[in-house]
This record gives sequence, C-alpha cells and structure tokens, in this order.
Amino acid sequence: MRSIWTGAITFGLVNVPVKVYSATEDHDVALHQVHDADGGRIRYQRRCEICAKVIPYDHIDKAYDDGDHTVVLSSGDFASLPSEHSKEIDVVEFVPSDQIDPIMLDKSYFLEPDGKSSKAYVLLRRTLEATDRTAIVHFALRQKTRLGALRVHGDVLMLQSLLWDDEVREAKFASLDVRVKISAKELDMSAALVESFAADFAPDAFSDDYQDELRALIEARLKSGDAVSTEATHGEAAEEGEGGEVLDLMEALRRSVEASRERAKPTRKRTAKQSRSAS
Repeated sequence: MRSIWTGAITFGLVNVPVKVYSATEDHDVALHQVHDADGGRIRYQRRCEICAKVIPYDHIDKAYDDGDHTVVLSSGDFASLPSEHSKEIDVVEFVPSDQIDPIMLDKSYFLEPDGKSSKAYVLLRRTLEATDRTAIVHFALRQKTRLGALRVHGDVLMLQSLLWDDEVREAKFASLDVRVKISAKELDMSAALVESFAADFAPDAFSDDYQDELRALIEARLKSGDAVSTEATHGEAAEEGEGGEVLDLMEALRRSVEASRERAKPTRKRTAKQSRSAS
C-alpha cells in the first residue's frame, strides 16, 4: 500500500505522527462502453450546450443551479474560500463506541505510526481498547474539513470519515404508523428461525459470485480468440477543441441542404373556396 498523506493525531499535548492509507479497494472488473456493431470505443466529451464545442478542463468552471438561476464559480472564487490544509487529526471527544450509528460511517483509512517510536500510537490504541471508546475527530482531506471516528481495528488504528448529521435522512414511513399485533407464539417462532441461522460472521467465507463468473467469462473469450484488437477499437478521434466546430459545420450543411430542398419543391396556393370545398 502507498500512503495518501501523513499527519498527526493530536489531543491535549499528545501528538501521534501517522501515515494514512486507504483501507478498502474496489474489486469490480473495469469495463468501458463500445459500439455493438464494430466494437468502437464510446467516449464522453465535455461539450458546451451553447457553442457545441468540446471544452478542455482548464476552461471549465463549476456552477450552482437553484432551478431558476445559475451561479458560476471560478477557480478564483474557490481559492478565496478558507480551504483546509491541516495535517492534524484533531480529537474533539471520546465517546462510547456503541453511540456511533453505522449509517454514519463513510470511507475507511488505516493509520500507521510514523517516526522512530510507536509508543504514543500503541498507548492510544490500548487506551481506546481498555475504555471501549471511539475518538471523534476533525481532519482535512482533499481540501475538505471532515468529521471522523478513530477506533481500533485489530492491531492498528482506523480512521473512518463520518457523514455530517444533515446528510443522513430521517426514515419516516406512514405504513409503520399502523398498529400491528404480534403474538408471543409468533415472536418465539421468529426467534427460533433466527437461531437456526445463527453463526459467527466470517467475511472470507463469502465471495462475489457475479464478479468471479464475469472474470471467467472474459478469460474464456480471450483464450478462444473471441476478442478484437484494442488499438482497432479506438479509431481516429477529432482533435481536442475541434469536434464542436466540425459538428457545427456538418449540422449547418445538413440544414442548408434541407432548406434548399424545401424551397425547390413546387408549391400550389389554394383559394379559400377550394379549402371549403375540400373540407
């Protein structure tokens, strides 16, 4: 693994230098889109809806749309905001671990002690274990201030970013307001069914069958020669920034031809009397 940044856990006068690593990775097979007729690669272009040109990234701003008006924000506008560049994971409080609702957990990161001695790191880890508490922290990542939960995962400290309170929706369903009568016998039978499926959770006992079968399908196609040259699927793309002009020209020509054909069609004016008789 490669660390994504280095910093320090701070609480009181205690400073614990750490390296931060992404704790998870996506195992899905990477797929892209192609034309079903010839296998040509389908690409998405950043095309302006006004001038129809393909726009390079250095000429793209961001905007907020409230439905009636759009506010355009340039890179200069974002630079004026108090962006967060702190490398500290600042402990705000230590809370009972069972008070953190799993729905709030977002991204996970492993923390490795950084420095000549890991004593402060191990001391914090053992303290969290002994007290069964989780540290609520503030930290910055990719210029955004985030809320996080610092807890023990095996032998390492794990930092998990938390959703902000207003990012978690309230579950309110009218159907649950209807009173339902559950008998003691039904509850006992349901508990017995649960007990029949009872087990200790072993994550490695489960596998992603879909991805496994997808990989097997791809390997079989490759071995049988049922594949096309990757280079051949790319084709010749228009130069960046010129695509919009080419399309504009083609569209203008098409419209001109259609308009010319319409003008060339013989027209016959109908009198009001003819219209009445036809109806």
